[in-house]
Amino acid sequence: MEMSYVFMTDSDSDLYYKIADERNIPVVRMPYTLDGKEYLDDNGRSGVEISFFEKMEAGSNPNTSLLPTATYLEYFEPVLQEKDLLFVAFSSKMSSTINNIFEAREILLKKYPERKFTVVDTLSISGPQTLLVLGAHDLYRQGKSMEEVEKWLLDNRLRAHAWLTVSDLKYLARGGRISSTSAFFGSMLDIKPIICMGRSGKMDPAEKVQGRKKALRSIVDHTMEYIEHPEEQTILIMQANVREEAERLADMLRHSIPNLKGIRIQTVGPVIGAHCGPGTLACCFMGKERKI
Repeated sequence: MEMSYVFMTDSDSDLYYKIADERNIPVVRMPYTLDGKEYLDDNGRSGVEISFFEKMEAGSNPNTSLLPTATYLEYFEPVLQEKDLLFVAFSSKMSSTINNIFEAREILLKKYPERKFTVVDTLSISGPQTLLVLGAHDLYRQGKSMEEVEKWLLDNRLRAHAWLTVSDLKYLARGGRISSTSAFFGSMLDIKPIICMGRSGKMDPAEKVQGRKKALRSIVDHTMEYIEHPEEQTILIMQANVREEAERLADMLRHSIPNLKGIRIQTVGPVIGAHCGPGTLACCFMGKERKI
């Protein structure tokens, strides 16, 4: 079905490139810098994720940066020359990048006043954003209007969950998520934070547990608390070079939620991984509205 508008998202969704290709979803590539060289996140296409996290473990300190307005114009203008545009963006609370998106939108709507250009703030990033993108794109493929897809996203964005833990607190400290003192003593005591995608669109601390085993159990417990209609959905486990633990988490979820439709394990991308670090493990699903 030929649609009157284009559905687009960004690579901070960690939308796996094969899925984007199969669904023909255009993706804006977000930048990161590693060892003095800038790259664009390609969501697994080049397979750099394993070496990326290995370099972090060896001491490399990657950085991320805002995508400039001019680059957004390069992505958006060819679309608006022919069709309307629905852009599904990562959380405005995680970066000020969205200001550049709106600036590009304003410029282009003046140039193409006959067009519609809608930007949806998903209040999510990585796995939860992927789930929202896929749910909304299902409606797009069914021929739903831009307004109908936008409404679904706004109605469901607080139902997209991520419950996660990290291996080393120093990466959160470097990004200003926790203090360096908390990271130091937390590491000494083997304290593992449980973090969730919060109502505001930020990653918020939920609790602290001692040890990785208890952290995985907590993730499962929170998933059981919030998930709805597990028989209709595939949980997304995001992992940063801890594949064996991801498999263990998947087994725990299957045991605890026996009617679960399925589980897909995917590697965290380098832009997200630069902030959470190797050893990150997250469970992402659709469920009740976020409480935190």
